[in-house]
Amino acid sequence: MTMWNPWRGCKKCSDGCLHCYIHKGDLKRKINTNEIIKTKDFKKPIEKLKNGNYKMKSGMVYLCFSTDFLIEEADEWRDECWQMIKKRKDCTFLFLTKRIDRFMNCIPNDWNEGYDNVVVCCTIENQKNADYKLSIFECLQIKHKCITAQPLLENINIEKYLDNIELVVVGGESDINARPLEFDWVLNIREQCIRKNVNFEFRQCGTYFIKNGKQFKLQTKDLTKQAKLANIDYKNIS
Repeated sequence: MTMWNPWRGCKKCSDGCLHCYIHKGDLKRKINTNEIIKTKDFKKPIEKLKNGNYKMKSGMVYLCFSTDFLIEEADEWRDECWQMIKKRKDCTFLFLTKRIDRFMNCIPNDWNEGYDNVVVCCTIENQKNADYKLSIFECLQIKHKCITAQPLLENINIEKYLDNIELVVVGGESDINARPLEFDWVLNIREQCIRKNVNFEFRQCGTYFIKNGKQFKLQTKDLTKQAKLANIDYKNIS
């Protein structure tokens, strides 16, 4: 997995941000998460070895996974990132955003119907934000779209927004004070994806996981494993 974080720092902006692991980790290291600054990896995609080859290998690149690619404080730097993304057509750049309502203010002049090598994943957590953000997302010209419902905080209906979506990822919250995840909520989204023939992945359980009316407390290290053991991922039938 290749990670590219051209800047660091983020600001809470959505209901899912309450127990953000980035903020918790920074607090332990006495780092101000609210300060958004460039990192030493800003030009990572175009750095080269002595033989002229790129240091960063071809393939999937996870962009801004410790911040948000569309955050306001990075507006002055983003155009240069788009130029690097456009240059590295051998890579596919995937980013998640809680700020999809800023998307049209953040795209390059030649975006048109979208870059072939960019995957945009809109994150939601409850019905209120699903309706607001996905109603915007469905109208945007983007070649590859995904939805992440993590942490999923309540039962939600997103079926009407699933046209042209390639993948829906669902997961719970990991924190000692985490809000619980009910397995029925996960299964409900899965059924919506099956009806629309959209790929579905149950990424992780929550620290507090409710199944068949019983609440379980899980260790963080087991959240992904337990989700995989549920064996409910769905691959679309093309």
